[in-house]
Amino acid sequence: MSNNIKKPVDMTGINLAKASSLSSNNSYVKGGIGKGFANTNLVEPIPKYISGECEKIINGANNTYIVLGRDRPSSRFSGYGGRGDTQAGSIDLIAGRMGYEAREVNDSGEDVYVDPDYTLDASRILISQKTDADQNFGLVEGRVGNPIGRSAIVLKSDAIRIIGREGIKLVTKTNSKNSRGGDINSVYGIDLIAGNDDQDLQPIPKGDNLQESLERIIEHHKDLCSIVENFVTYQLKINQAVATHTHIGNLAAPTSPSLELVASIIPNNIQIILKSLTKMMPHRANLEMFKLNYLASVGSKFINSRHNNTN
Repeated sequence: MSNNIKKPVDMTGINLAKASSLSSNNSYVKGGIGKGFANTNLVEPIPKYISGECEKIINGANNTYIVLGRDRPSSRFSGYGGRGDTQAGSIDLIAGRMGYEAREVNDSGEDVYVDPDYTLDASRILISQKTDADQNFGLVEGRVGNPIGRSAIVLKSDAIRIIGREGIKLVTKTNSKNSRGGDINSVYGIDLIAGNDDQDLQPIPKGDNLQESLERIIEHHKDLCSIVENFVTYQLKINQAVATHTHIGNLAAPTSPSLELVASIIPNNIQIILKSLTKMMPHRANLEMFKLNYLASVGSKFINSRHNNTN
């Protein structure tokens, strides 16, 4: 998390006449009037909002606004409101126009007038009947796309927390038609995009299916262990038979086993037992521990969330 770079009290860009008046105000200098202690009135630099004729504005004393108007991402000529569309009403709630650059006069002492600024304004909740939300806020398309001319609710701030005392649901496609009366023919999902970068956007695994697939892999792996164990057992018997194999000699008597085979097979059989059979047991144990830790709900590293679900 980045550190704060603004001073707790910053009068940059305040009107000089106001500043001069404050400096001569004994009550202000001594820490009383206009300094905001205990949520009393606070004097600070606030830009002037360029209002549209159709807009009803409720504004507070400290750069806070509720604007009831039409779709307007920037100037009065922008958006569907600027175009003159019907059914483009909006409610724009703003705390902190111009964000960290808030000022009421520029370096020349001229009043600063501002339009909505979706990039710079500190905090905003926008409720719009018709807008191009992703385009206006500079969002990548993701997999759900960039809807054009649709109703939208947008929250933007440094930090956003959504708190549900009894749960939170993110639900798509609850209706067969959108706000413009168009048919919704597809089920759009939910994109979680960090860094506004969708180049490596991937599907979220379904936990129960993933758990089942991994359990099946483990069972197949255990079957392979049994196959190898059986192979080693039979191979040892074959090796033993070859090592003790004899032939009938010229005198109709069996010959002695081949000393070379005996010398080769016996140590190799020992190595097979040491490096194969004796290692199968801990390998099986490791598979069971993996299954317990990751695939059992009581496991310390259970792969499924105990609280959150997706389809």
